[in-house]
Amino acid sequence: MKKQGVLVYDSEADRMDIRFGLLDYYGGLHCGTPMEVLVDGRWLPTRIEKSHFWYLVGIRVSDLNGLIVRI
Repeated sequence: MKKQGVLVYDSEADRMDIRFGLLDYYGGLHCGTPMEVLVDGRWLPTRIEKSHFWYLVGIRVSDLNGLIVRI
């Protein structure tokens, strides 16, 4: 069963993370981590990558913070 949460940026680790609850985090995402993101009411498969910034492969958004994901 997949867990659903929200993407957040961890500035200390310079990584994106997933917040599942008030104090429940995934623990930092790494390049290539697969997940699904909720876009326009549909779950789309993707993976996270980083060049100069973090991005989701095949998903165009201006900011990853706050996107609903499941992993």
